[in-house]
Amino acid sequence: MNKREYTIALAGNPNTGKSTLFNVLTGLRQHTGNWPGKTVIHAEGFFTYKNEEYRIIDLPGTYSLYSNSADEEVARDFIIFGKPDVTLVVLDATALERNLNLALQVLEMTDRVIVCLNLMDEAKKKGMVIDIDNLSKKLGVPVVPLAARNKEGIEELLETIARMVHGKIQTKPIVVSYSRAIEEKIAKLLPLVKEVVGEEYPARWVALRLLDGDTSLLHALQHQPHHLLKGGPNYACHCSAKSI
Repeated sequence: MNKREYTIALAGNPNTGKSTLFNVLTGLRQHTGNWPGKTVIHAEGFFTYKNEEYRIIDLPGTYSLYSNSADEEVARDFIIFGKPDVTLVVLDATALERNLNLALQVLEMTDRVIVCLNLMDEAKKKGMVIDIDNLSKKLGVPVVPLAARNKEGIEELLETIARMVHGKIQTKPIVVSYSRAIEEKIAKLLPLVKEVVGEEYPARWVALRLLDGDTSLLHALQHQPHHLLKGGPNYACHCSAKSI
């Protein structure tokens, strides 16, 4: 019987050391090209841990996943439609507040997340102290401190990835609360979204994107295999227009 190959997505803001982590994990086992139909660079690599194979996709560095650019659309679509076994979100420990915006967006999309708190060596030099356990508790997912360029924390990260892919880590991602008006609209839209996507995609996140007028998501949903959309290929548009 062939061993399963696990897929890992690597997300993060630019300049967080995301590509450094990618290189540390994959070494020379990597290649680059373009995403289909895009001018965006596609970087993919492989690594082995405890005799199991992992494929890791280095998603474009972005500040958000709101499909305002080709980079954001590529990152968003892979997390949603590629359904990676684990999504690693790389944060800069010296700029945690700014970086958490992307992490919270990813946590709305999937519960299979590990937060990589990179540049911990720089944070220490600046006298910054981060309560890793409390941050993990607040976010509802594992947080692993790293200094990727020094290969510090890599073994702990690999072990955390292995435990997650084997179902040994239960996560409960934080649910971001919005204004009363937005929450009321989400509540109204959710049943309609669930009719369309069922359990295939995160209904609350889809509802938020529809409320934001994300037409590129509608387009992407309509181009997924029709069996994934319960009402057929045109039903998503109907749901959006009807609800908003």
